[in-house]
Amino acid sequence: MLTGINRIVQTRDDILPLILRLTLGLVMFPHGAQKLLGWFGGYGFAGTMEFFTSTMGIPVVFAFLAIVAEFFGSLALLSGLLTRIAAFGITCVMAVAVLTTHLQHGFFMNWFGTQKGEGFEFHLLAIGLALALIIRGGGKWSLDYALARSPSR
Repeated sequence: MLTGINRIVQTRDDILPLILRLTLGLVMFPHGAQKLLGWFGGYGFAGTMEFFTSTMGIPVVFAFLAIVAEFFGSLALLSGLLTRIAAFGITCVMAVAVLTTHLQHGFFMNWFGTQKGEGFEFHLLAIGLALALIIRGGGKWSLDYALARSPSR
């Protein structure tokens, strides 16, 4: 019977979750690095926290968790460490982004610069990938797979 951490890291030696987590991790990493480190034209931790808390009115703890989920969650997905938790964090961030910012701009991204903002199609794809990872786990070549099979477990 699986309990505790075993339920979180349990996964099969399957290539599908590998593809899903590498894709989502690679897509989310630049967004997290913008928010935490200021890379890729971002504002860094202080600037992002200021925007989230002052401009958007997000409580400090949730602003902090969003930054952590995007940056460290993407790294966790790339390595396959605690894949389900990382995917859950990204799901939450994407859902909140849709509800607070992107829903009002419709489905489509602003491909031609004619909208006042971006739609939520990107977020929906990220949520779909993350939900599949919550269900399947990290898969092949994940640290979760190694942890689940370690002799001490």
